[in-house]
Parts: sequence; C-alpha cells; structure tokens
Amino acid sequence: MRLPFMLTVFLFLSGCMYHPIALQPSTKPLSQNGYTVLGKVHGEDCVYHLFAIIPLSGGNELHTAVEEAMKLKPYGDAMIEVTVDYYFQWWILFSRACTQVHGTAVQSK
Repeated sequence: MRLPFMLTVFLFLSGCMYHPIALQPSTKPLSQNGYTVLGKVHGEDCVYHLFAIIPLSGGNELHTAVEEAMKLKPYGDAMIEVTVDYYFQWWILFSRACTQVHGTAVQSK
C-alpha cells in the first residue's frame, strides 16, 4: 500500500521544463558568400544543484555551449542558423539546468 503512494509522491515531486530562448543568424558578422559550410553542430553546458539551491558544479553558460559545439568542427570559426534552448530537470534531491546551442559550423574565407 505504501509503495504506490510513494511512487505517486515521487512522480509529482519531479519535473522538467524546456524553453527556447533565441534564434540568431550567426555568432559573428559574415559576408554572404564569405564562408564555407562545415556541417551541423550542437553543444551543451549544465549546472547541477542539490535541493535546487546548492550548486554542485559551475556552468550553464552560453559561451561554453558554443565552444563545445565548435569543438565538433575544429576548422570552424563561427556558426550560422543558431538556436539556443534552455531546459531544467528537477528530481527530489538534485536538479540540472542546461543551455543548449544548435547550428551550422562555418569557416570564414
């Protein structure tokens, strides 16, 4: 009898939120035909918290997510068609907040 009750309580004490933040044409000014497309990339940076208030790690920064994405294409120096998303996951003891960036890596000519 206690197990179904506890499962129900845990279900209502956890959650997830996803929120799109921004859409940018590029991460730096580019001329119309002044770059070579390298391919799709994505990066993420997260911060973890205990009880949703005590930070266990640093992070959740946009510039770090962009750096992680650009590591996938080493010759890239910018991104085009950039989207930024934020999501938050909360469990009973800890939570995680993340910034994600998606786009296309390019190399300037």
